Amino acid sequence: MTDTITRRPQLGDWADLAALAELQDAALPRVLRWAGGSPFYADRFAGDPPDTRAGFERLPLTSKQDLRDNYPFGMRAVPNERVATYHESSGTAGMPTPSFYTDEDWLDLAERYARKWVGISATDTFLVRTPYALMVTGHLAQAAARSMGATVVPGDNRSLAMPYSRVLRVLHDLHVTLTWSMATETLLWAAAARAAGLRPDADFPHLRALFVGGDPLSDAKRARITELWGVPVVEEYGSTETGSLAGQCPHGRLHLWADRAIFEVYDPATGAIGRDGAGQLVVTPLYREAMPLLRYNLEDAVEVSYEPCACGWALPVVRVLGRSAFGHEVAGRTVTQSRLEDLVFGLPAEHEVLFWRARAEPEVLRVQIEVPPQHRAPACARLHDAVVAEFGVPVEVVGVEPGTLVPKEVLTGVHDVVKPRGLFGADEDWDKALLYY
Repeated sequence: MTDTITRRPQLGDWADLAALAELQDAALPRVLRWAGGSPFYADRFAGDPPDTRAGFERLPLTSKQDLRDNYPFGMRAVPNERVATYHESSGTAGMPTPSFYTDEDWLDLAERYARKWVGISATDTFLVRTPYALMVTGHLAQAAARSMGATVVPGDNRSLAMPYSRVLRVLHDLHVTLTWSMATETLLWAAAARAAGLRPDADFPHLRALFVGGDPLSDAKRARITELWGVPVVEEYGSTETGSLAGQCPHGRLHLWADRAIFEVYDPATGAIGRDGAGQLVVTPLYREAMPLLRYNLEDAVEVSYEPCACGWALPVVRVLGRSAFGHEVAGRTVTQSRLEDLVFGLPAEHEVLFWRARAEPEVLRVQIEVPPQHRAPACARLHDAVVAEFGVPVEVVGVEPGTLVPKEVLTGVHDVVKPRGLFGADEDWDKALLYY
C-alpha cells in the first residue's frame, strides 16, 4: 500500500535542531516500510523490519557495491508501472549503479534542488549545462526550474551539438539569467567569451547567478569565477542516487537538507558512526519510494557541523571534501588538489591564469599554467613560492602559452553534426554513413 504524502517539510517549518529531529522521526517509519518492498531490504530485514530510530540505527550501512550487486531490479521497491525514470551514476567504472524514481519522488527532488537563496522564478531563462543521458543532474535542474515556471534551455555538456561557441551564443542572445554547470565550465565560458571579443562581466547583463556542482570548488576558485562574471556563484551538492543533498545559504555555507534526509558520518578507520565530525557521508532519503536507501554510504569525504549559522536555517553545515581530500605523495609530503587549486587561483587576477594542470612525481611536483607572456615570469615565481610555503616540496612551475591546455578551437569551433544516412553523392565522404558526428 502506498503512503500518501500530502506535504513535505519546507524551510521555516522547524525552529531548532530538536524540532528538526522530530520531523525526521515522524517520516522514518514510512520509508522503512517502503524499503521492505525491495528484494534487497526484505532479505536484510529477515522478516523483522525496524520501525523506530533505534532499530534503524542497528542496520548495517548500504554500500555502492550493494547497488551494483543488485542491478537491475534488486533495489526497486515499487512495480514498474509506478516508476517514472531510471538513472545510473557517472562514476561506476563500467559497473551500473541503478536509481529509480516515481513521479512523487520527483516532487521531492525538484523541491530540494530549487532551494536556492538566489530564487528561480517564471521570469528566468535557465541554461542547464550538465549531462542528461542516464545521470540525474540535467533532468533534476530542468524539473526544478520548470516547477518554478522558468524557461529551460537544455544545453547538456556531453553533446557535440552544443560546443562552447553555441553555449556563448545562447547565454548572450537568449538573455540567460541562471545557469547550472560544473564550476570549471564557467571558466571555459569566460575564456570563450574573451576569444569572441566579449567581456564576461559586462556583455551578459541579464545573468544574475551561476549554479555549480559536480567538481571541486575552492574558495579562491569561487572568488575568481565571481570576479570574472560579476554574479554570485551558488554551490549545490548531491548525487544521482539521492538527488540534491545540500545547498548554499546566503552566507556561503553548504547546509544539508536534513528535513528531507537523515545524515550520518562514518569513520572508515574505526567503524564509528555519528551525526557530525569528519568521515564519509551516510544518507537516508526520507521521501524516496521507488528505491529507498537506508544508511547509504556515499563514500564522499566530508566534515559535518551543527554549529549555528547566521542564515537561521537550523540545518547542519557540511564541508564536502570528496576526492579533493585525497592527495598524492611528493618527496614524503601529501599534495591535495583542493589546496593546490587555492594557490593557483590565489594568483592576482591580472595574471590571467584560468587553466592549470599538475603531475605529482615521487620527488617533484610539476605544474603548468596557461599565462600570457607578459605575466609569465611573475606568475610562475609567485606560484612556485606559494607551493613551497604550503607543501614544502620541490616544485617546477612552467608557464605555457594560452591555448596549450585548452585549445582555442575548443572554445570557438563549431562541430558538423549530421544525421545518419546511407546514400551519398560521388564527391561526398561516405565514411560518415550511419554514424552521428
